[in-house]
Amino acid sequence: MKPLSQWRLGTRLALGLGALALAVFLVVGTILVVSMQSFLDTQLDKQMQISQTNAADEVRYHEDVTKIPQGWYSVVYKVENGELRPKGGEAPKDREEMDDLAKKALTTEVMSTDYLRDEGKFRLRACPIVNNEIVLVSAAPMQDLDNTFRQLVTVCVIAFVLALVGLVVGGKALLRKGLRPLSDMANTAHDIASHDLTDSSRLAVRADSNGGGVEVDELREAFNKMLAHIDTSLAARTVAEQRLRRFIADASHELRTPLTSLRGYADLFRYAAANEPGEREKHLEKLRSEAARMSVLLDDLLLLARLDSAESEPPLRPEELDLAVIAEAAADAFRAARPSHSLEVDADTVTMRADATRLRQVLDNLLTNAAVHTPAGTSVSLQVTASDGWAVVKVSDTGPGIADADQERIFDRFYRVDDSRTRQRGGSGLGLAVVQSLVQAHGGTIELTSRPGSTVFTIRFPRRL
Repeated sequence: MKPLSQWRLGTRLALGLGALALAVFLVVGTILVVSMQSFLDTQLDKQMQISQTNAADEVRYHEDVTKIPQGWYSVVYKVENGELRPKGGEAPKDREEMDDLAKKALTTEVMSTDYLRDEGKFRLRACPIVNNEIVLVSAAPMQDLDNTFRQLVTVCVIAFVLALVGLVVGGKALLRKGLRPLSDMANTAHDIASHDLTDSSRLAVRADSNGGGVEVDELREAFNKMLAHIDTSLAARTVAEQRLRRFIADASHELRTPLTSLRGYADLFRYAAANEPGEREKHLEKLRSEAARMSVLLDDLLLLARLDSAESEPPLRPEELDLAVIAEAAADAFRAARPSHSLEVDADTVTMRADATRLRQVLDNLLTNAAVHTPAGTSVSLQVTASDGWAVVKVSDTGPGIADADQERIFDRFYRVDDSRTRQRGGSGLGLAVVQSLVQAHGGTIELTSRPGSTVFTIRFPRRL
């Protein structure tokens, strides 16, 4: 048999309710029976007193009693020659108890309950009719009273037992019905446990049953909120895992290409060293170029990893700077490297606290992105202003724009608007991802608005970190 603590809640509540009801029934039953017994005894005593009062005159003048209730005994005692002797009435075969009681009632009434031999249980009452001279003793049978009392006890026990059984059985049924929503929630939890959540982004189950009262409704609502939170967490985890898989795959692909090139040029260099000495320098330059490209890619990956773990390893070295100076330096470098694109600069003096090297990297990446993805002759502009405690940087161009579908993923790592372009032209797809991470590391935001003929990147930095 299971321990009580392992029984179902409905069963334990029903048994607890039954135990409480049993205690109540015992108290109520005891009070009822004791009260009824006291009432019946009092009524019998009053009836004997009335009977003896009515017979007092007859006893006083005739020393006898004739009006005796059926089943009762009444004996008149009179003192003669110093002894108390029976004079009249109706006496039982053995009146020893009545004789003893009469001797005690010469001056005051006396009552007792005794067993008369061969007669049963009787209630005795003795009262003096004439003090120290005549005493009347009456005996009333208590069999009917006892039978009534026993019948009352039997009825109470049966009624209470039936009520207790009905209460436990009916209470268990009601509790089972009331606790059914809890069972449904438990089944929902078991259903969730049976699902494979390894690659799932959504929990397809909810506690949808109704009823159970306010408390169960509150529990159901909290349970569903918990499931919704788990659902959201699973979705975020799935997205993060998918991004991580895509990131690893893209990083592996991007690293494999320069490594393959390095291996190929190394073989060519070894061949040239043995057979074509004049070609060695050309192949060596190719090796340097591929190594430099792989170094840039690894630097970007390392920077993104450091920005992702910024809580434990802050990657910024903030200092007081003028954002206009950073913008002018980036513009000069852009003009020297991209003569095919015209650049206009409108930079106000904006002092702020930031990492100058990383801000320069943000501007270089955005300007390079504008030049790479627009045809020659496209106008590019760089604007720096201050607005309500924010430093605002806008990099815009008049190129063909970015499609709406691409705008949603433009800041994803390794994402390219045109997958068919060459890496020499389009880069690794990490430039804008680095820009977004650096802006966020400075506590800023970056927004993109693009349409044919106009693409604008708007960055907002807080003036103080």
